[in-house]
Amino acid sequence: MPEVKRRALGGLALAVAFVALGAPSALAKVTPDGTTESDTSTSKPSGSVEGDTLASSAGGVIVFDRSKNGSGESAGGITSTNSWTPPPCYYAPKYTPEQLQKTLEPIWESESTGYQWDGQQRDRYVNGNPYKDFNKDKSGEGYWWDAYVPESQVGVPGSLDCTKPIFWVDNGDPPPADVPEAITPEILAQLAYAEIQVPSTTVELAPEQTTKVNLPTWAWLDAAKFKPVSVTASVPLLGIQATTTAEPVSLKIEPGTADSVTYPATGECQINADGSIGEPYAKGKADETPPCGVKYLRSSGDDSYKLRATITWKIHWTGTGVQGEQLLPDGTFGAEQDVVVQEVQAVNR
Repeated sequence: MPEVKRRALGGLALAVAFVALGAPSALAKVTPDGTTESDTSTSKPSGSVEGDTLASSAGGVIVFDRSKNGSGESAGGITSTNSWTPPPCYYAPKYTPEQLQKTLEPIWESESTGYQWDGQQRDRYVNGNPYKDFNKDKSGEGYWWDAYVPESQVGVPGSLDCTKPIFWVDNGDPPPADVPEAITPEILAQLAYAEIQVPSTTVELAPEQTTKVNLPTWAWLDAAKFKPVSVTASVPLLGIQATTTAEPVSLKIEPGTADSVTYPATGECQINADGSIGEPYAKGKADETPPCGVKYLRSSGDDSYKLRATITWKIHWTGTGVQGEQLLPDGTFGAEQDVVVQEVQAVNR
């Protein structure tokens, strides 16, 4: 079959599948990529089958628990430090035998993919080459697996690479060895990585907003604002899950002009033992060098400098059957803030 037809069928089957999956539970919301958003940390997806349909919180539908994620209007997603991205597509359970029949037969009857292709599909799923009557004699003993594309990856390179025909997997059996994109705890961890939200990196400054040329400006972040965040992704039907955690490790100060000096010289302020970064300015420290900060050597004139503060987050995960913490690429999230720098006014008497 031509690749264009194969992709057309995959897209149509996916669209029909969202309707066939049935109504979501009161604790879950199905998103365009077939995943389910967990609205509270107490939701307990059953991973069951409702009649002939996989429950919306089970099967190929991934459940995300974001109760420990970052929040607020200023929160945002992190960017991998080495251009890493989550998997553009993956395979997971999607249909019961009855569901697959309801999904494919209307496509065949409309002849939207051509008589020859429809015939090949009927041969594969109905006539016993290799499956017979959609495997309805094995209802409850396994599920049909198909491709999913995460919402964040729609349209990116590789998102249409999962072109393997829909295949059957018995309960308790691993997917075929020739399907490296089959859902695993590691893939769940990577998908959870894409859901991580971290708080804004607007730093506290002293002097605040307006400083003076050659005057060290202290910078710091409160420990309460920068604590680890995490997202858990699971497939209840398969009994697998993974939790991806982001921990702040350092703050990088970029003053917005070359006419400046950073403290420390690298501009990288390490996190303190209590989770804070830098040190708040206090009276009596005017002659001290700030552990984290900047000194501007030239006035910003009638404008301001764009100071950028970027937090580096260490990313690690744990999951079903995995011993210890596993690392994923570090991520960063930054924000800019205006700093006005004025000349020190001298008075001659």
